[in-house]
Amino acid sequence: MGFARTCGVALVGVEGVLVEVQADLEPGVAAFTLVGLPDKSLTESRDRVRAAVVNTGVPWPQKKLTVGLSPASVPKGGSGFDIAVACAVLAAAERIDPREIAEVVMIGELGLDGRVLPVRGVLPAVLAAADAGYRQVVVPEQTAAEASLVPDVSVVGVRSLGQLIAVLNDEPVPEEERPDAGLPGSVHAGLAGLPAAAPGLTGLLAEERPLDLAEVTGQRHARRALEIAAAGRHHIFFKGPPGAGKTMLAERLPGLLPPLSRKEALEVTAVHSIAGALPPGQPLVARPPYCAPHHSATMAALVGGGSGVPRPGAVSLAHHGVLFLDEAAECSARVLDAMRQPLESGHVLVARAAGMMRMPARFLLALAANPCPCGRHGSANAACECRPASVRQYRARLSGPLLDRVDLRVLVEPLARSELMAAVGGGEPTAVVATRVLEARDRAAARYAGTPWKTNSDVPGHELRTRHPARPGALSEAEDELERGVLTARGLDRVLRVAWTVADLAGHERPTRDDVNYALGLRTGVHRGALAPEVFA
Repeated sequence: MGFARTCGVALVGVEGVLVEVQADLEPGVAAFTLVGLPDKSLTESRDRVRAAVVNTGVPWPQKKLTVGLSPASVPKGGSGFDIAVACAVLAAAERIDPREIAEVVMIGELGLDGRVLPVRGVLPAVLAAADAGYRQVVVPEQTAAEASLVPDVSVVGVRSLGQLIAVLNDEPVPEEERPDAGLPGSVHAGLAGLPAAAPGLTGLLAEERPLDLAEVTGQRHARRALEIAAAGRHHIFFKGPPGAGKTMLAERLPGLLPPLSRKEALEVTAVHSIAGALPPGQPLVARPPYCAPHHSATMAALVGGGSGVPRPGAVSLAHHGVLFLDEAAECSARVLDAMRQPLESGHVLVARAAGMMRMPARFLLALAANPCPCGRHGSANAACECRPASVRQYRARLSGPLLDRVDLRVLVEPLARSELMAAVGGGEPTAVVATRVLEARDRAAARYAGTPWKTNSDVPGHELRTRHPARPGALSEAEDELERGVLTARGLDRVLRVAWTVADLAGHERPTRDDVNYALGLRTGVHRGALAPEVFA
């Protein structure tokens, strides 16, 4: 009788659970039994492992074989256990020293010819291994750079099962072609189950061409609001007729955000690794992501879920970045309202029969919508053809509770001919505005040092009112709006948060009356007093 064990990782959402892979060989009729709550794709690993071992040139043990995955109560799926199962079987058959694999975590899929193919979620799997005290991991060569992002872990990247056997037996490692040699990228991505990048993420993650704010002509008020949104991480809603520049403005919002910290970058990369959205050659996402799903996106596509084990949705793919919903009024009202909880908590908890998953979802929401189905309601240059009932119904798709969580509401007016045809737009480039945004963020971070908060949008209203109040009398008009029912209690807190961001951009020690009134105007659409603080002059 032979027995051996090694370790793999089961992914539950964006978190990894260490799984002990045990192999037991006993005399009897040759059979291969896999136990431990595997799903269909994992059950099929019996055939993949057997074929890979045989095609590597190693005899398959002709005995009764039982492979157990412990703990048995954790659902397990995918092909990432293949090399762990293969090595446990070979160690039980004394083809490998069992002691060499007992403290090693193995992650990877096997091809029928013995190639080791990449799988999703390598980074969170290696993070889970490191948290459990393991210091050696084996991964496919293509994902070795991603696994190496975890400190204090020795990573071995292999191309084939034959190479792995040679490493474990301390034998010369054979030179072999890369698993994707001679194959088009799209074909290999299909074989490995990994798309090159998720739709809506390719351009920004690959950083093909940064979009510059200087390309936006006019829209002085909307540009100011965009800067405030980036500085304080405030959600923003652009409303205006078609062609006014709503989408153009929103697409330039990610370029204003500061680079991700090391911790934030690892969190974002882990989510994208689970979703199979990491671009080739970019193991670490260092810039804030940008996700712009189509307005026909389903509930599962937006907030996560799906059949079987839930998958991250767009709100998680935009973690620490921007989620842009263009034509927001065309989205399902039920899908839009599903974002209300993650907008407040910063995470999504998806419960399914197959399991429960908690996914991070701290994103900056940007919405854009037309004023009516034809887009010309309220326009001075074109008559609206929509019935009043149609206009009301169209606007009602964005519910009050959702808009109450949006700090900035900006009317984007059509450009005049003189503005559009001007030789010089006069707008500041992204780099200049991003510098001011970073300085404002630094002021906020210094103010909230020693607390869990970093940006003004994170701070509870009670903390702002008691520990970080505005100047005396600055809130008088906002309080009057609360009394008249124009603002809710949440709305007043959000006005104060935006006022602190306006003050940080202007270099004020505390929000002034003009800062608060400008923030109030951004929320209600009615501008009071000075059009803007001096920083925007």
